[in-house]
Amino acid sequence: MTHFSAENVNVVSFDSMPTPDELHAKLPLTDAAGITVMRGRQDLRNILDRKDKRLFAVVGPCSIHDPEAGMDYARRLKALQEKVADTMLLVMRVYFEKPRTTTGWKGYINDPDMDDTFHIARGMEYARRFLLDVCELGLPTATEALDPISPQFLGDLIAWTAVGARTTESQTHREMSSGLSTPVGFKNGTDGDIDIAINAIVSASRPHSFLGINGQGKVAIVRTSGNAHGHVVLRGGNGRPNYDTVSVTLAEQALRKAKLPANIVIDCSHANSFKNPELQPLVLTDVVHQVRLGNRSIVGVMIESNIVAGNQPIPADLSKLVYGCSVTDACVDWETTEKMILEAHALLSEAFDRNGNQR
Repeated sequence: MTHFSAENVNVVSFDSMPTPDELHAKLPLTDAAGITVMRGRQDLRNILDRKDKRLFAVVGPCSIHDPEAGMDYARRLKALQEKVADTMLLVMRVYFEKPRTTTGWKGYINDPDMDDTFHIARGMEYARRFLLDVCELGLPTATEALDPISPQFLGDLIAWTAVGARTTESQTHREMSSGLSTPVGFKNGTDGDIDIAINAIVSASRPHSFLGINGQGKVAIVRTSGNAHGHVVLRGGNGRPNYDTVSVTLAEQALRKAKLPANIVIDCSHANSFKNPELQPLVLTDVVHQVRLGNRSIVGVMIESNIVAGNQPIPADLSKLVYGCSVTDACVDWETTEKMILEAHALLSEAFDRNGNQR
């Protein structure tokens, strides 16, 4: 019989990878981190279920590339949380995987050395270590679910998950979301289409069966019960914002038509700020005013923020990197972030009575 090479024609190699159980054993979930995760998830569910009247804010770098600067940021955010805890729940944005339109740095897990060497096993370990450190501070974390295998390695350290505009329409990500242990925010499409996100919420709320891996790294049929805490993230689209009162009202109507809770998160970046980070404070102020004036559907916001404003290209000599400055999307700096959150807290305080109920 003639031998044909009919599979893996374009595959160069299969490199070994630790199993999820092996990585968990090496970096186990500590009591302190576990309490932070479980409390953060419950607080978020309570906000979505209207048992907690606070606004949650997913705040942090566009992506993590330097764990030292990341922890510096986390400590600042934790101190800020203590100042605004009666009106806001701050969740640190900890994004390790970056979807690329064409090419570019794929994130801390895929390329932790930022030199196209793709030491993914090392990146996954670094990512888990970083999440543990943040959670042990008492700060809940949020990330984007991009690779459907990563949650098996990191999911026990995440309180909130986003599905991005490029993947909200993906059935793979809808199925994965149905089994995630966190509330999941689905972004509207890059063209601004909110129906994509609504369909994703409905799909993820249902049970699914699909191929995945188990803790031993073996291929398994994953069977889920469905995720009851999916919600919409408005991030603008086609170069136009959709955080204004008309857009929010239309989103509320679309959710009710689909018989879904009117839970909406506003992403202050992306098309809502015309990809100009300096406009994020204006977006947040507008959104908080909507809540202050009686809006009940806006439950959270997202802010891209770092220690230093703007962004930077990745140099060949990594020692030239500016500390605390994004290497992906541009961010507002820490001083601006702190001012944004404190001003939002002051406005929201006017909307709450002494018992924490909205006036």
